[in-house]
Amino acid sequence: MAAFHTKEPTSEPVTLIDGAMGSALEAMGAAISGSAWSARVLDEQPDLVARLHRAYADAGATVHTANTFRATPEATGGRYRELVERAVAVARGAVPAEHRIAGSISPAADCYAPGARPPSFRERHRAMAAALAASRVDLFLCETFIDRDETLAAVEACAAYDKPTWLAMTGGPAGELASPEQLAALARDAVRAGATAILVNCTAATLTSAYLEALRDLEVPRGAYANAGRPEERLGYLADWGGAAPSRDELRARAARYADLARDWVRAGATLIGGCCGTFPEHIEALRKIFGHDP
Repeated sequence: MAAFHTKEPTSEPVTLIDGAMGSALEAMGAAISGSAWSARVLDEQPDLVARLHRAYADAGATVHTANTFRATPEATGGRYRELVERAVAVARGAVPAEHRIAGSISPAADCYAPGARPPSFRERHRAMAAALAASRVDLFLCETFIDRDETLAAVEACAAYDKPTWLAMTGGPAGELASPEQLAALARDAVRAGATAILVNCTAATLTSAYLEALRDLEVPRGAYANAGRPEERLGYLADWGGAAPSRDELRARAARYADLARDWVRAGATLIGGCCGTFPEHIEALRKIFGHDP
């Protein structure tokens, strides 16, 4: 798997993860609604999912997250095994063979409502981990977690398999759910439970550095894939912001500003970098230009 050496000589090699799935598919014209959300595109437009995976690979990502965030038992009417297998196969078929496929596991309820978990959350995470393992993902990615009990349950479900278990936690879109110190305390518990890498995701890019600073003492790889923040920050694009989508040149300018913020993430020890809601292949390309070998 390729890893890029940053242009700052004291930095560790950086691995690029892909960018957003659901919000990027929506910007590409896909219908993103209902409980299945982005997973419905696996039925309706699987070629669009493949095209997005290829675009991220072309941009420089070498870790690709399968479209399983909402391919869940509760969202798919029990078809989750079928859709998990399809999502992994679509990703695998769209990117180079040496790239890694991450199986996404989401919180069982609202990502931004700690404690709003169903009673069966432990069984749910075991079911998703089993389905992803059977579809031969290269690693697990538990993403957008913050509730302590559910976070540890998801990590433990994945750690039962002989695959890396990455945990991505969110402080909330505006940092409203948890402080950097609270996130760090949960991260330490998650590492003891079996997490092999800790990341910060779906927190505004302008706020992410503080969370990574709080994770400096962890003895596992760390990383971040942030969201685009507020419209006025001009770091990406979400369809629900309203107004016309930015031009290609404007999107590249926004991506360059996002990538510039990532310099501080790497200085804080991050070696796994990508994008979350509101980011696109242009963001990964901009990251590659900083952390790769482009002029």
